[in-house]
Amino acid sequence: MSLNIPNRLTLMRIIMIPFFMVFIIYPFFGKEDFVISRLLAGFLFIAAALTDFLDGYIARKKNLITDFGKFMDPLADKFLIFGALFAVCFSDYIFPEGGFLSPDIFRHIFFWISVIVIFRELAVTSMRLVVIKAAGTVVAASILGKIKTTTQIVCVSVIILEPIIYFISKGVLSLAAMVIMLFFTVWSGANYLITYWNHLDTNK
Repeated sequence: MSLNIPNRLTLMRIIMIPFFMVFIIYPFFGKEDFVISRLLAGFLFIAAALTDFLDGYIARKKNLITDFGKFMDPLADKFLIFGALFAVCFSDYIFPEGGFLSPDIFRHIFFWISVIVIFRELAVTSMRLVVIKAAGTVVAASILGKIKTTTQIVCVSVIILEPIIYFISKGVLSLAAMVIMLFFTVWSGANYLITYWNHLDTNK
């Protein structure tokens, strides 16, 4: 199968996921000097996330929109976010001491928000598959879905990089990013459910 440039960028995003996960989970340069690990993790994660905006822009500008891209692009977004969420939850050093909340409290808040995010993503993905079968059409990501993905990317990026300036921010930015991510995740999920509810035939 021949892939166009947007579809190649989508696959590149998937390939980059395990690389940034490694630097989120393991402080290779030591917990006392975690800045390099965080910068590498942040760079790789943001670079992977940028391919999401690039593939969509190129696909629209060059008229290279395909059913493969409409289906795989949202899935690649989910792989990206799931990988980041799992890595942050698994990491022992990602939430440092010195914040206005303890690392354990930050970790618990992030864990339960992550559960909601993952549940929403799996529910919407399942609904998309039902719509494909029922209506015979691929459901492209909505604007609200794109905003949701952006807030998730920003949230993870802030959590990775904010500790570099923890002496100033004390974790406020991370908590605010989590709340915003949660809000748009729930809102976009509810919007999908309302929009495509007619395709869910509960009598079958």
